[in-house]
Amino acid sequence: MASNKIPPLTYKVVAECSVSKARAGLMTLRHSVVNTPVFMPVGTQGTLKGILPQQLIELNCQILLGNTYHLGMRPGIETLKKAGGLHKFMGWPRAILTDSGGFQMVSLLQLAEIDEQGVNFRSPFDNSECMLTPEHSIGIQNAIGADIMMQLDDVVKTTITGPRVEEAMHRTIRWVDRCITAHARDDDQSLFPIVQGGLDPELRRKCVAGLMERKVRGYAVGGLSGGESKDEFWRTVHTCTDLLPKDKPRYLMGVGFAADLVVCVALGIDMFDCVFPTRTARFGCALVMHGQLNLKQKKYALDMAPIDEDCECSTCKRYTRSYLHHIVTVESVSCSLLSVHNVAFQLRLMRAMRTAIERDQFPEFVKDFMEKHFIDETVPKWIREALAAVNIHLPENSKEKEESTSSKRVSSIGS
Repeated sequence: MASNKIPPLTYKVVAECSVSKARAGLMTLRHSVVNTPVFMPVGTQGTLKGILPQQLIELNCQILLGNTYHLGMRPGIETLKKAGGLHKFMGWPRAILTDSGGFQMVSLLQLAEIDEQGVNFRSPFDNSECMLTPEHSIGIQNAIGADIMMQLDDVVKTTITGPRVEEAMHRTIRWVDRCITAHARDDDQSLFPIVQGGLDPELRRKCVAGLMERKVRGYAVGGLSGGESKDEFWRTVHTCTDLLPKDKPRYLMGVGFAADLVVCVALGIDMFDCVFPTRTARFGCALVMHGQLNLKQKKYALDMAPIDEDCECSTCKRYTRSYLHHIVTVESVSCSLLSVHNVAFQLRLMRAMRTAIERDQFPEFVKDFMEKHFIDETVPKWIREALAAVNIHLPENSKEKEESTSSKRVSSIGS
């Protein structure tokens, strides 16, 4: 075990964009050093669908995410303890972050009842009941041994307004105290509180102020990517990063679309997670700079090029679009091949942003990215406004439509 004199998480900002709020950092954890900004692939039940731990190491993945609710149900806390934690159980030597199970309040709401004690779930596996309290959530995460743990928070959909949102925000602050008290491995694991408050800037401010009174090593921004407009989404992120301390990492939960990652890094976010790269791979789609290639389409049947000429992943080195078209959604190995590429794409995007920040060329990177990403369409108005809020002004596009795109809804992608 590491010396208790060394904190289980240290964070240092190594470079800052001179224009926007983007920054590059170095986060040192018990199991690995993590360069930020970072994207964390999601291994809900202790595995990424279609990717082995060794393949993730070859992609230089430094940290991944596990799900407390699902791991607590299967394999269960006793198995995790006997295995010596999730790192040993799944054969992963690098860092792990676990969510708290709070997201399941939304995704499994029909199976859950919420009160001050916690969340009473009915298992989707065997219909048994389980009370997930702040104490039990921390107990599971202590058994998992994650380098970074999330508090159990009270999550409501962003489409809900009124007293329930304020109730959830205050309950989240009360629950973080219970999580801190229950945390039995503070010398090895770091607990992040989660900023809630819906889309109300004042509630977000109150939540940040309350959480900053607690002694913690980083913060998460939760309760987004749940159906709100993109305009509401970026403004909420902007509000939170304006308020959160600059010397600690900031984690935006459940965000993974490429354009969203670039915008939110500009807004000052350091850490992201999403199931999107592996989920879209299962539908036969490969991530590229201008969006996605749906390899099920017949136009790829005779295409002997790799998914991406510039990608160094094992899939792009060895297989053609034609071959992948032949097997996608038919052969199970296709999920693995596309997942490797899609995770590689996400990690490469984050490395490119880090490099641009370190060279103080981030605004130029953003402009180049947006030009390539929206090569056949206009850059959405919400992106232009979000970037302008941090002094990055995209070149005028004569094709840009005047109508607002803020009514477009954020896809809800959970764990």
